[in-house]
Amino acid sequence: MPVPAGSPEPLTSAQQELYEWLADYIGSHHHSPSIRQMMQAMGLRSPAPVQSRLRHLQQKGWITWQEGQARTLQLLGGVASGIPVLGAVAAGGLVETFDDVQERLDLAPVLETRGLFALTVNGDSMVDAHIADGDVVLMEPVTEPSRLREGTIVSALVPGSGTTLKHFHRDGAVVRLEAANPAYEPIELPADQVQVQGKLAAVWRQV
Repeated sequence: MPVPAGSPEPLTSAQQELYEWLADYIGSHHHSPSIRQMMQAMGLRSPAPVQSRLRHLQQKGWITWQEGQARTLQLLGGVASGIPVLGAVAAGGLVETFDDVQERLDLAPVLETRGLFALTVNGDSMVDAHIADGDVVLMEPVTEPSRLREGTIVSALVPGSGTTLKHFHRDGAVVRLEAANPAYEPIELPADQVQVQGKLAAVWRQV
């Protein structure tokens, strides 16, 4: 059973049973289960006992969880201590978007609580921003693109074309995605055709 860092409080047998099942489920599916799935796995007919166990797991330092939102559950052990690498992002032209988790970066669990995800950079269009081909960029999810600052580095999905890493600019109904390399022309598109997935949080260079 994965054990979180530090000295969490010991679990009762019922709490340990749920935690071990969660560890197996998240390790296999790369996302947390629903309350109903937990109920079925524990042989329970009501959500109340599951929610009680989850509250105790959180209080004892074994999980993080926003009550009422099962999909926010994350383990504080080895299973959840990585950030998912979701695929590659173009730093040149557009490439096909990612569709599955390929591997996980083993970073501090505290980073994962922000919902970070990682992308491997393909191309040299962001070299003047000190982002090179082969680097891994850590991206923070964007829920309100309208609040992005001009020039923020984002990963943006253009439906039917792919995902690209660029500086974000918006002028009314038009979005301009600018490279950090004069060899590349800006990409200008109607705002409703661009889905901003994340903004740059950090660059991870593997040497």
